[in-house]
Amino acid sequence: VMVWLRRTTHYLFIVVVAVNSTLLTINAGDYIFYTDWAWTSFVVFSISQSTMLAVGAIYYMLFTGVPGTATYYATIMTIYTWVAKGAWFALGYPYDFVTTPVWIPSAMLLDLTYWATRRNKHAAIIIGGTWVGLSLPMFNMINLLLVRDPLEVAFKYPRPTLPPYMTPIEPQVGKFYNSPVALGSGASAVLTVPIAALGAKLNTWTYRWMA
Repeated sequence: VMVWLRRTTHYLFIVVVAVNSTLLTINAGDYIFYTDWAWTSFVVFSISQSTMLAVGAIYYMLFTGVPGTATYYATIMTIYTWVAKGAWFALGYPYDFVTTPVWIPSAMLLDLTYWATRRNKHAAIIIGGTWVGLSLPMFNMINLLLVRDPLEVAFKYPRPTLPPYMTPIEPQVGKFYNSPVALGSGASAVLTVPIAALGAKLNTWTYRWMA
């Protein structure tokens, strides 16, 4: 019974975090508002996505103890988001309206850290967490560059959840010293480490609860 309970809890956690990461991408994470807030929302996106990836990936990786499971987890998140992206597309929104984050390479770095440090949990949290926070904004800048005419998209397809005070007025690029990647990486690298530690702690708590 305990084995069954442990497995069920484990899979429940994976589904909950993966689904939440998808919702986060579609709401807070979709930085294609692309008006006065283009750079600002990219930084928010960087922090939210790197922390969300770290908490789920490290939980899953430490649960199995196998390097490679973080990448597997990031792949699950990617598939979920592509499905959601397809749903928006079916509703008549442009194909690049929801941006699917590039989670997989950052998760690979987390796996690599865990493997290279001979499965050292603390190294995975500190070094792996830092790598995820530093790398994710850089990988996702590709998304930012590839979006087709973002300003037109923001005007033509305002978000259904957008409050009145955030409707597009006029574009102002250049917030945060023209470097959303640098700011996003810096902030994410600092914040992802404690969040990765939380993911590791969740793993411990799950085992204790089932003991």
